[in-house]
Amino acid sequence: MHDFLETLACGACGREHDARRIHTVCEACGHSLLPRYDLDRVSRAVTPDEVARRPRGIWRFRELLPPVAGSDGADLGAGDTPLFPLRRLGRRLGMSNLWLKDEGANPTGTFKARGAAVGVAAAAALGVRELAIPTAGNAGSAWAAYSAAVGLPIHVVMPVDTPPPIKAECAAYGADLTEVDGLISDAARIVGERAARHGWFDASTMREPYRVEGKKTMGLEIAEAFDWKPPDAVLYPTGGGVGLIGIWKAMRELDEMGWLKGPPPRLIAVQAAGCASIVHAWEAGAATAERVADAHTIAPGLRVPLPFAHALVLRAMRETGGTAVAVGDDELIAAMSELAESEGVFACPEGAALLPALRRLLEQGDLEHDATVVLLNTGNALKYTDLVHAPEGSAT
Repeated sequence: MHDFLETLACGACGREHDARRIHTVCEACGHSLLPRYDLDRVSRAVTPDEVARRPRGIWRFRELLPPVAGSDGADLGAGDTPLFPLRRLGRRLGMSNLWLKDEGANPTGTFKARGAAVGVAAAAALGVRELAIPTAGNAGSAWAAYSAAVGLPIHVVMPVDTPPPIKAECAAYGADLTEVDGLISDAARIVGERAARHGWFDASTMREPYRVEGKKTMGLEIAEAFDWKPPDAVLYPTGGGVGLIGIWKAMRELDEMGWLKGPPPRLIAVQAAGCASIVHAWEAGAATAERVADAHTIAPGLRVPLPFAHALVLRAMRETGGTAVAVGDDELIAAMSELAESEGVFACPEGAALLPALRRLLEQGDLEHDATVVLLNTGNALKYTDLVHAPEGSAT
């Protein structure tokens, strides 16, 4: 297999690290490491047409991923999720080019499978023997599934109020599950303490270099779907923000290789009003965000008081001319029903939040009605059925 991975570069200070060794964060400043590839060699080694002819899934972009494709159990079928027009909602909103990418079609029902596929495979290839991960829910079940597939023990720590179906998934995959009375930040503290004590590898969000590479494939697929002329904007539900960073990174790499036929999309972060550190920083014109006190929302994936890579999220938005929008819990619950009834899409609460955010952007004139816009629904709602109440019926 060709190895085009050159180094791991800090997203803040630029310091390079040896990609052949196990790393978490930058040894100099403690910020996130991002894999860097020899893109000149990649562009000479493969063409878009060749990529399109390969079997479907994230690994068909293997030249732009760490050299771990084919690791035992690393491929459960993540990637190449449906991208389709929202015709009825588009007409309702006066838009002719409104699209939805449905990550609910992934293994474990969410986009988290992409990051887990690459992160677990890389950990196994580098000799990691035991994983630990804090999670708001879906990352835990995804990493547990891929850890089971490669035979790696994993310790998952999540808030006690995580939806029961996600806890059941983790148990079914054989994960060691700990529940905490708190938020993902509390889970992260426990993982850090136990990982240091027991020698586990801490795979927290953006504290290891390869999860973002799996999420990056969403950007690669979006660009390819539009014949390498990206849409005008991508709306992304932002908790930890890894997917937004991944899409930004994908577009930068494709542009450097000469594959893009137009500018990258505007990256728009959508958060819950009760947990909107990125929105607050964006509105203040700040380069970094601050932790939200008393963070609250019924969308578990958005309940992240402060994303670890908040500076990278804000940078990605600035560089693409993006913006940030916060929506209320009542709005995203209503949007779950509207997406289901109008388009047959049973979106998770995080993904449903994009619809009221889109309406606001249109009303404010921040998006034109003739723009090509992609809503990135990060998962299906089958784990959140408690948020959708069935009407009273009568037995016959």
